[in-house]
Amino acid sequence: MSSTVRVVINARDQLGETPLWCPRTDKVWWIDIERPRLQSFDERTGKHEVHPFESTFAGSLALHREGGFVVGLDNSLHRFEPATSTLNRLVEVESADKRTRLNDGRCDRRGRLWIGTMDAAIQEPLGSFYRVDPSGAVHRLFNDIIVTNSVTTSPDDRTLYMSDTRRFKIWAFDLDPDDGVLSNRRVFADYASEKGRPDGACVDSDGCVWNAVFAGHRVIRYTPTGKVDRVIELPVTNPTCVCFGGPDLSTLYITTATKMIAPEILANEPLAGALLALDVGMKGLPEAMFGAAD
Repeated sequence: MSSTVRVVINARDQLGETPLWCPRTDKVWWIDIERPRLQSFDERTGKHEVHPFESTFAGSLALHREGGFVVGLDNSLHRFEPATSTLNRLVEVESADKRTRLNDGRCDRRGRLWIGTMDAAIQEPLGSFYRVDPSGAVHRLFNDIIVTNSVTTSPDDRTLYMSDTRRFKIWAFDLDPDDGVLSNRRVFADYASEKGRPDGACVDSDGCVWNAVFAGHRVIRYTPTGKVDRVIELPVTNPTCVCFGGPDLSTLYITTATKMIAPEILANEPLAGALLALDVGMKGLPEAMFGAAD
């Protein structure tokens, strides 16, 4: 195990987000939300690919079981195939005339996508949280969210985690894996005293939750009971999301952002906006995919 942070590639992302390891391509993929584009990096060859979108935001990313990705562009979900640059809309989650956009989301092992919206201006509780079934059916579960984040599920799909970054809390819910019903909402991690901003999250093979703290220079590992197990300080102000990747899922990838950093600080932060990686001495889980299982 090494706590040495490695720079995978410094694309100087404005708002890098949602890293995913794709076993079909053996690459790490991620998005830059406000310069809407999907990116990949092949650590074997050093090849960096960029796929831009004609939208205002690219807010979320998931693997599609039948190939390619599910990308949240503005308020709709699209299936994107990088090999052919084919983009097809799957479903509109919220009306395009709302002052919201899609943000963080992840799939469970039944092929459902759990995803939320947020106030595009990051001020008012205009967002909602949704379950999108493999059929494309959209279920609005609750509202009153400023910024949806930290969406991930436990290894057995019986606990779902999500946060409202601007309310400084991560919540846990009981999840019925058969019918997709959430219940027993409770505070899992409370950043309110320090006004900490919980951003993207993932779960490792032990069921522990890894959370990137935006504007917090760090990633925190929590046990399933919500106890802080480990804190990793980073050389960037804004880590945004985490995932485990590599052939054996033992590399922790971390996306970062240059957004919301004062110019005088940004000038002295050369790794802001880079995709980072480190060995944390444990393994993750294969990324769940959207779509009905065979």
